[in-house]
Amino acid sequence: MQPLLARDRLSELLQASVGRRIAVIGDAMLDVYLRGDVERISPEAPVPVVRVRERRMALGGAANVAQNVVALGSACDLVCVVGDDANARELRTMLASLGAPDHALVQTTRPTTTKTRVVARAQQVVRVDEEDDGELSADDVARLLAAVRLALKSADAVVLEDYNKGVLVTAVIDEALSIAKRRNIPVVVDPKYRNFFAYRGATIFKPNRRELESALGATMDVDRPETLPALVQRLGVANVLLTLGERGMVLVGEHGETVRVPTTAREVYDVVGAGDTVTAYLATMLAAGATATEAAVIANFAAGVEVGKLGAATVSGAEVLGAFDEVAARE
Repeated sequence: MQPLLARDRLSELLQASVGRRIAVIGDAMLDVYLRGDVERISPEAPVPVVRVRERRMALGGAANVAQNVVALGSACDLVCVVGDDANARELRTMLASLGAPDHALVQTTRPTTTKTRVVARAQQVVRVDEEDDGELSADDVARLLAAVRLALKSADAVVLEDYNKGVLVTAVIDEALSIAKRRNIPVVVDPKYRNFFAYRGATIFKPNRRELESALGATMDVDRPETLPALVQRLGVANVLLTLGERGMVLVGEHGETVRVPTTAREVYDVVGAGDTVTAYLATMLAAGATATEAAVIANFAAGVEVGKLGAATVSGAEVLGAFDEVAARE
């Protein structure tokens, strides 16, 4: 049996998350998958010719976090920027199909961030990115700030989801953290390289090892957890949740307490979107009243389910309970 969490408590928190409202602020994107077969090499250049058999679209980045929040039965306000283009219209349509409002999507002159993956026989041939990650205009930032203030009026938790595409500028980060502190609601941060040290006051700061080492300019010895509490103090956050892929997670609290959370994945088909699932579960569980440790354990179970699916996928509360029961039966 998982010693960090009882099944009754897990069930209680999953039920309590239903109806909570989460504000997700960050870089949303549209993922496009073109799947087909390769039977010849192009006469124009030494590259494969992919005959497309299927075209599929999926929500990515902050939009994927949002759909995972909704899959748990929570409400979600997604604050992001999109363009005035077909991909933005597709993203809005997909959000509407989930029952997620699009009123906090700020329309700009930049293109909607879109990642197109060409896949042949389960092998990715190439990825094409359409994006503009330069600085937003002052007007765009002002409209983002207005959307942040509106979303946080009724939020039970906040996610700051950074993919370095321009949404989480310092002004947006500071405003979100300030409102969250004033309202005493938890903040979960999924950082990237820019503004890595700008999230003082966050409840859970969730980098992966590569992001952490890049920001610190040094290799982390995760096998010596006694070296990690100093990092929490430097970041000025309540908890750091370091994700380590197949090695699970390490949660470090502000008072130096360290909890190792081993992976629960049985089979790994695709790690795309697993981090977004973890982020969504952390926020919804904190909103439901979980401790940081409980939220990390539950998010870890959700990640174990997600990597067993192809592409960015959502994970239901029932699937998390099933994963918990499977692990308990093995122990």
